[in-house]
Amino acid sequence: MARDVTTDEDLDLAHVDRIIERHGCCRSALIQILLDVQQEEHWLSEECLSHLSRRLQLPLSRVYQVATFYKAFSLVPRGRHTVCVCLGTACHVRHAPLLLGRVSQKLGLRPGQTTEDRRFTLLTVNCMGCCALGPVISIDADYHSNPNYAELDKILNQYP
Repeated sequence: MARDVTTDEDLDLAHVDRIIERHGCCRSALIQILLDVQQEEHWLSEECLSHLSRRLQLPLSRVYQVATFYKAFSLVPRGRHTVCVCLGTACHVRHAPLLLGRVSQKLGLRPGQTTEDRRFTLLTVNCMGCCALGPVISIDADYHSNPNYAELDKILNQYP
């Protein structure tokens, strides 16, 4: 029986198909395909991974192996914006735990959690490579050096 209505799931898989086709349906492009899907969807759903397995003719176990090996991938929904607080040595000695507390309080999240509206996900990292600025948070690709409460409000309001 034909369907007249396209579901959200169909749209997601059509979007995944476009990403796969952009990479020439090439098995060796699995990591880049996963990165592109993660960038667009903010996570890798079970349906998406199964679909990738079928389209690339790879065992599902191999797709899961890659998706779970790299920290860049998430198998649970993440927010549209990722807030990372650096807890590396240089940031830690410059009071990164206090910065993490400020960010956690502002967002109402603990590390690893996502806001209910899926606007933000809070993560911690071991180093961002900008130790002289520490303690540092990043939101997506933007870095901020030790913002206070007022600055955090201003910064967070820039991300819809």
